Amino acid sequence: MRATYMYGAGDVRVIDVPDPVIQQPTDAVVRVVRSCVCGSDLHPYHNLPDTPGGKTMGHEFIGVVEDVGRDVSTLRVGDFVIAPFAWSDGTCDFCQEDLQTSCRHGGFWNANGVDGGQAEAVRVPLADGTLVKVPAGVDDALLPSLLTLSDVYGTGYHAALKGGVSARTTVTVIGDGAVGLLAVLAARQFGAERIVLMGRHKDRTDLGVEFGATDVVAERGTAGIEKVRELTGGDGTHIVLEAVGHMPAYEQALGVVRAGGVISRVGVPQYDEASVGFGTLFGPNVTLTGGPAPARAYIERLLPGVLDGSVQPGKVFDRTVGFDDIPAGYAAMDDRTALKVLIRP
Repeated sequence: MRATYMYGAGDVRVIDVPDPVIQQPTDAVVRVVRSCVCGSDLHPYHNLPDTPGGKTMGHEFIGVVEDVGRDVSTLRVGDFVIAPFAWSDGTCDFCQEDLQTSCRHGGFWNANGVDGGQAEAVRVPLADGTLVKVPAGVDDALLPSLLTLSDVYGTGYHAALKGGVSARTTVTVIGDGAVGLLAVLAARQFGAERIVLMGRHKDRTDLGVEFGATDVVAERGTAGIEKVRELTGGDGTHIVLEAVGHMPAYEQALGVVRAGGVISRVGVPQYDEASVGFGTLFGPNVTLTGGPAPARAYIERLLPGVLDGSVQPGKVFDRTVGFDDIPAGYAAMDDRTALKVLIRP
C-alpha cells in the first residue's frame, strides 16, 4: 500500500510499504476512505531533523473496517468508522472521565510502532475503545465533515468547553486555521453572542463569519490587542481561545483577556515557557486551561449535527489531493494557499 513518510524538514514522500496486519487481538485494520493534512503536521514539516528511515504521518482518518482481532467485540468487517487522533482503551479511569488523551494504555498515531493515517490502511490498536461506528449509507458529501471529528472539530469544541463559553461570555478566537474557525463554530454553539476572530486571511475569516464570528481583527501584536480592547470597551473578552501555538499568539491572548477571564489553549505549544506571573495571570485572576482535545469523548456528541447537515465543519477543507499530490498539499498549507487539505485515496 501507499503511505506518507517525512524524512526531514520539507521532505515529504509517498512510498510503498507492506499492508498493516492484526498484531494484537484487540486490533482492527481500517481501509482509509479520507484523511488529511493537519496544521500541526507543519511543525515537523518545518523542524524535523534528517530522518533516514522516515517518519509516518497523519492522525486524522475515517474508513471501513477490513479486519478485526479475535477480542474485538463492538466492530465488524465492513463497519464505517471515525478514528480520533489518539487511540485509547475506553475502560481506564481517564477514559471514563472523558480524558482519552491521557489513557493509561493508549497513545498517539506515528509513535511506538503505531503508524499514521495518511496511508491507504491503518492498524488501529484497542479498536473497541478507539473507533466510533457511523451508521451505514452515509452520503459522500458528508465525508469531509465526518473527518473533522477525528481532530479539528473536536479540538475547537474542546477549546470552547474548557474555556467555559456560554451566552454570558464574550470570546476572542486567535488563529484563522481550521481549529480556530471551528472554535468559532463551537463558541456559537455554546451560545456566545460576541465572538472576535483574530486572523488576517480574508477567505478564512469570511468562513469564520459564516460560522458565527461577529467581529474580525486582522491586526496582530499590540495593534491587534488595542483593536480588541477598543471593540470591548477597553476590557477585553471573558474568554480567549488560542488556536495557534506560537508565543506571539499566547502573548496576544494575554493582551485581550478580560480580568477574571480564561485563556483556553489548543494550539500545540511551540515554546517551552509562557508568562504566568503576577502581571499576566495571577494579578488579574486569569485562568489558563486547554490541552490536547480528547476527541473520542466528543465524537458521539457532535456526530448527530454532522449527519443531519445542521453543521458543516467540513467547509474548512478547501483543497483535495490524491496520494501522488500529498507533498504539494503540505506545501500549499505551508504557504497558506490552502486552509486544510483533504486526502482522497
